[in-house]
Amino acid sequence: MMFRQRLTVVAAAAALTTAGLAAGTAQAAAPANHKPVKSGTLAASCSQARLPLPDPSCTPGAYNPAVTQATIGSTICVSGWTATVRPPVSYTNALKTQQIAQYGYADTNPADYEEDHFVPLELGGAPRDPRNLWPEPRYGSQPAQSKDSVENKLKTAVCGHRVTLAAARSAIASDWTTALSRLGL
Repeated sequence: MMFRQRLTVVAAAAALTTAGLAAGTAQAAAPANHKPVKSGTLAASCSQARLPLPDPSCTPGAYNPAVTQATIGSTICVSGWTATVRPPVSYTNALKTQQIAQYGYADTNPADYEEDHFVPLELGGAPRDPRNLWPEPRYGSQPAQSKDSVENKLKTAVCGHRVTLAAARSAIASDWTTALSRLGL
């Protein structure tokens, strides 16, 4: 069983290399005092202690440099824009398999996880940066689907100029479960 899991991780790493794992010029979403993760690398062991949030040392989040407060009218606030930057399933599935092992989940069935953008594409999260993607469980008291409605409400508030992009990003990166209340939404 261990050999099979190790083989899966090695195969996923090879697929990521083939898919072009370049993190580009994405900006990390981590606080100033956070130890940065080297571009294109992931920690060897990630903790589940903060679920439903990811381990910040493995998944600090990262921003798409093309999305700023000045560009929201031509990026995130355009209907369908996220589809233009969403990475292919071949990329995210390979990364998900690798990260399930890194997070040490007992359940290794990829169907039980959503490869989630920690800082969502709807708020200008980096589409392909592994620091912004993690295998979010579809089970538990606050499954992956719960975060989706928060992301949509934050995007609506940003595009409606009720909240700045920076405030929405900060709130969701700090704790998506309290992001709406922190912003008074």
